[in-house]
Amino acid sequence: MATEAKETKAIKPRLIAWELTGACNLRCKHCRGSSTEIPDPDELSTDEAFHLIDEIVDFASPILILSGGEPLMRDDVYEIARYGVDRGLRVVLATNGTLVTGDVAERLKTAGISRISVSIDGADAETHDAFRGVSGAFDGAISGISEILKAGISLQINTTISQRNINQIPKILDLSTDIGADALHIFLLVPTGRGQEADEIPPIEYERILNWFYDQRDKVGLQLKATCAPHYFRIMRERAKEEGITVSVETHGFEAMTKGCLGGTGFCFISRSGGVYPCGYLPVLAGNIREAGFKDIWDHAKVFTDLRDTSKLKGKCGICEYKRVCGGCRARAYAATGDYLAEEPYCVYQPRKARV
Repeated sequence: MATEAKETKAIKPRLIAWELTGACNLRCKHCRGSSTEIPDPDELSTDEAFHLIDEIVDFASPILILSGGEPLMRDDVYEIARYGVDRGLRVVLATNGTLVTGDVAERLKTAGISRISVSIDGADAETHDAFRGVSGAFDGAISGISEILKAGISLQINTTISQRNINQIPKILDLSTDIGADALHIFLLVPTGRGQEADEIPPIEYERILNWFYDQRDKVGLQLKATCAPHYFRIMRERAKEEGITVSVETHGFEAMTKGCLGGTGFCFISRSGGVYPCGYLPVLAGNIREAGFKDIWDHAKVFTDLRDTSKLKGKCGICEYKRVCGGCRARAYAATGDYLAEEPYCVYQPRKARV
């Protein structure tokens, strides 16, 4: 038991997503935070933001993702980014792209932002704009992408897959290639915020799209990564075994792929008011940085220590031979049952121990 406790404390975050603001200029159908144009008056101040960065740097060196809402709705985003970079962090930005002008792109470059992800949820304006809730969102995103590339900043396309756009994913891959992106990350919808269960694709479709995604890895020059899709790590190993090859995953940088659900193990989400959560889709509060040190929350919060102990997983996840590399989506389990340790409800795989 002492050894397990020591290993738990040694775990450090590799990725931190920070919701700088809840304000946003779009009305996305799947928005986790149900954002509005009005900023939350309880958002962390610039000084609190600097202090949080200091606390993170004191014990870890993760990639820091500045997100929202729309982070460009916050005037001090450049100062915060620059402060994080000067403290030695790799700082990236997640945006809808519509507010990125040439001047904004240059300011982000000067601030030290090393990669910008732009959300593209349709291969055409009709689909994307319907998804994003505002006419002109697609054209605005493409214009922003052009400015990002002109500024020489690495570009990543993020796509949330739902019933609304599942048939367009191959076209989005083509679009990502054609516009010069470095990476395409797909996100499988988790029903939180404005994301509704009716928009989720059936479990069997998860299998199909993730197998298709696996097949693209050697066909395109893009870096491909599946997020909120822990099943992919099981599929990678199943397919690699069939092909007689060894699974190779990167363990550092933007494309770090070590296991499925990283919530509470290699990743956490910090809300605009300082709340710390395993991820943005799992609304179980670990603590607030206004009340406790970030390291203390990371090391000792019950939800984090629970998630680091795979022996606590229940149902078929608990007996699955892939639980250490997959783990199931804890947010979907929570959304379906109210228990973040319950089995993943959108997985069709039957563990060996469950087969009769």
